[in-house]
Amino acid sequence: MKIRDLDLSDNPVNAEHAALGLPPLENAVTHAHDPHHPVLRFAMWSVVFLLMALTIALATRLFTQPGAGHSGFELIVQALQSREFWLAAAVGLLAQTVDGALGMAYGITSTSFLLATGTSPAVASASVHIAEVFTTGVSGISHIKLGNVNKRLFLRLLVPGMIGAAAGAWVVSSVDGNLIKPFIAGYLMLMGLYVISKIFRKIKPRREEPKHVAKLGLFGGFVDAVGGGGWGPVVTTTLVGTGNDPRMTIGSVNLAEFFLTFISAGVFAVLVGESPWTTVAGLVVGGLFAAPFAALLTSKLHTKALLALVGTVIVLISAFNLWKALA
Repeated sequence: MKIRDLDLSDNPVNAEHAALGLPPLENAVTHAHDPHHPVLRFAMWSVVFLLMALTIALATRLFTQPGAGHSGFELIVQALQSREFWLAAAVGLLAQTVDGALGMAYGITSTSFLLATGTSPAVASASVHIAEVFTTGVSGISHIKLGNVNKRLFLRLLVPGMIGAAAGAWVVSSVDGNLIKPFIAGYLMLMGLYVISKIFRKIKPRREEPKHVAKLGLFGGFVDAVGGGGWGPVVTTTLVGTGNDPRMTIGSVNLAEFFLTFISAGVFAVLVGESPWTTVAGLVVGGLFAAPFAALLTSKLHTKALLALVGTVIVLISAFNLWKALA
């Protein structure tokens, strides 16, 4: 095996060996993203177990605590006939298409649209994060199976991201929505501008391991919970933008995102009084049909065109939300 055939970006020792013309440490490279590694296998089965537990819990709550004198089946029929469900389904379809094409922006796209419909920041973020548990779970398992996860980067992001997500969910659930809404809209508008800025930046590849990963994970998890999205734009774009391997970065960040999203959803479930299950169901159903559209969009449009489109939409919607909140 030749040195150029190996991905050395996740192992600085091998990068030095390659520079000196020495043979690479193949085990170090392989084990960093081996899907059969004990850590990654444990992570994968944890995702499977948590998804099954969440599905059972939601189904049990729907059919044993329907409320308002209606059965679970009657509530499902009412949801299918409601404007709220189909609006959320349309938002989920668009958001998952964007996320599938770019590897980011599901949260900020969904939250921006929900805020524009008058949804409070806490309920919007709760709905998005509960729905996102399913999409990030399937995405994380896929990345592990495809060998796209760097074990070390995943572990460095995991705990700080979960702590930041829990703190952010508590903040947005404890502060009056009318007070925090302008700040959320402003944050989302800045994120949209940041996405657009990626069009004009030239990425240089790097060999050394990324620095300040824990701080980045903590900040990314916090703003993701507060703003209903931002983990991808903050963490993925920062790491890739500084030259880290895109494939390993996206896979590792997406797997970590499942766990911090699960934490956020749990905190929201405890602290948010409203039950946004109709909106959540719409987001999930819309997202299920988005994968083919995302693949088609990715094959037809250039990445920079997608960045420009997504960034512009987020900026315009966030500007509208900001004007509406201040007015």
